[in-house]
Amino acid sequence: MTDERFLAHLTERLAALPTVRAVALGGSRAQGTHTPASDWDVAVYYRGPFDPVDLRALGWPGEVSEIGGWGGGVFNGGAWLTVDGRRVDVHYRDLDDVERVLAESQDGRFHIEPLLFHLAGIPSYLLLAELAVNRVLHGSLPRPDYPEMLRHAAAKEWHGRAALTLGYAKAAYPKGGQVTELAGALAVAAAQTAHGILAARGEWVTNDKRLLHRAGLRGLDEVLCSLTPDPAALAQAVAAAERLFAQAADPQVATTP
Repeated sequence: MTDERFLAHLTERLAALPTVRAVALGGSRAQGTHTPASDWDVAVYYRGPFDPVDLRALGWPGEVSEIGGWGGGVFNGGAWLTVDGRRVDVHYRDLDDVERVLAESQDGRFHIEPLLFHLAGIPSYLLLAELAVNRVLHGSLPRPDYPEMLRHAAAKEWHGRAALTLGYAKAAYPKGGQVTELAGALAVAAAQTAHGILAARGEWVTNDKRLLHRAGLRGLDEVLCSLTPDPAALAQAVAAAERLFAQAADPQVATTP
């Protein structure tokens, strides 16, 4: 079965589920950056109660979570399935939640939630990022621009969090030679800074996979590779990270030691 025929088959089955109003393709396959080994990320947008029992009844092997099974909030559940030999991730998307987040974003309001595999957590406006970049397969969905008020509010919040993370790391870890803790803090601060940079640009983010690369923060790899338990060296690493973050946020910022 060709990819297009497979996608049509997958869409038809998901679109027929009760209360589902739209189906969208996400991830690398929606953006044309996939490889033959890439899985298939799809979202089902529903209005009213959605029962995962109906998804299980399709008979595809894998794991189907309950509503809220992935922690609630932005990621309120989904499934990891194998369909005709292909790996498929299904995300649940409540249209009432999507519309609420869209309205809040117009006023620059959002919140950040912890989520596995995301260093700095995820912003609620990730739901809008998906709408902006995903490919609609069935039904109709809004395709929002990046709200101007959200750009300013999100950049300020993310950069503020990065500053707090760096400040704590600088005060707590170098003096004790705590390499692991410092490395973790620098990685989190880098992710926070990257979110801030991309928000200021009005660029949507859907995951962490190329977050640092897009924000110009790949140079943190060199900083982390240089870490040793020497307190002075750790303090220098924090300073190097601060310079890197400042330059990426504003290329005009001087980078002299």
